[in-house]
Amino acid sequence: MLNNIIDKVKLPFRKDKELYLCLRDILGFLPHNIDFYKTALLHKSIARRNEKGKPVNNERLEFLGDAILDAVVADIVYTHFPGKREGFLTNTRSKLVQRETLNKLAQEMGINQLILSSGKGNAHNSYMGGNAFEALVGAIYLDQGYQACVKFMQKRILAQMINIDKVAYKEVNFKSKLIEWSQKNRVNIDFKLVQQDKDKNGSPIFEHLVIIEGENGCSATGYSKKESQQQAAKKTLEKLRKEPQFIKKIFAAKSNRTKMEEEPVESIPNTDAKTDFIISQNEDKSTNGSKHETVFKEEVFDQKGKQKTPSPQQKEKKNSSNDSQLTNDEFDLSDISLADKKKEDIIAAAEAAAFAEL
Repeated sequence: MLNNIIDKVKLPFRKDKELYLCLRDILGFLPHNIDFYKTALLHKSIARRNEKGKPVNNERLEFLGDAILDAVVADIVYTHFPGKREGFLTNTRSKLVQRETLNKLAQEMGINQLILSSGKGNAHNSYMGGNAFEALVGAIYLDQGYQACVKFMQKRILAQMINIDKVAYKEVNFKSKLIEWSQKNRVNIDFKLVQQDKDKNGSPIFEHLVIIEGENGCSATGYSKKESQQQAAKKTLEKLRKEPQFIKKIFAAKSNRTKMEEEPVESIPNTDAKTDFIISQNEDKSTNGSKHETVFKEEVFDQKGKQKTPSPQQKEKKNSSNDSQLTNDEFDLSDISLADKKKEDIIAAAEAAAFAEL
């Protein structure tokens, strides 16, 4: 039956008949204008030009298909999850149209085998299949309209290949993946709260920025700190994969940091203990440092209570300090002693002191 339908279509080449059959298996319907789909499968590495000399490849259809795919998936998600707020719907749509999902779909559907390319560097171009998928959506839109794109996503993709509920409620921890990457590469990472505000309905909105080794990554907003950090981490991961210059900046900053950490920031402290508080026993009195002298003067008594004759050194010290020590009515402690005194000696000393004052 299918072959009879195809035979009625004017096909200039046998390979177009084969392409019709392949596209029918992939899309679920027969194309009207095969040229749109041929262009969607033509990678830019094939240097083809039209009659006006302009390059012909799938980049323009990829641009169109990306916008159509966002609208179609948003339409489907909005209808499938009634009552869910904007943050949930946006997160679900992002999971369905993210590059990894489209690459996987292109591989499973057999789109990769139909892409025409030069074959150089295809192993390193991990986005070729996803880009071709978007270009095919653009081709469907130009060939059969918007509703055909909605039907393709609903009947072919979401009904047969992707469980939309499982995708919506599956938590992909992009923050954990980014932190794990930073730990493996020993780079510093920080999630900085840039702004905290409220939307028109009064719901809180948070904006976080990812900073890696002092280099700004990507920022994102969300209705919670966790949501904004997850989206910022996701965007930063995509930036790391798509922009090699960003990675170079990060590791250059890391190199500068580790170099500074390895260099000594100050001289090593001296471990010699200071001993300037010790007074030298051989220090000359004539120099600036004089021997330590007690402020109390002592007079020594023998066991009978008689005062011992002071040595010459004691006399010199006593004479030199009498004037300064006993001025301004200072206490004279010379008569305080532990030696026992006789009562007669104490009375005699007191009388002598009294007559001396007269």
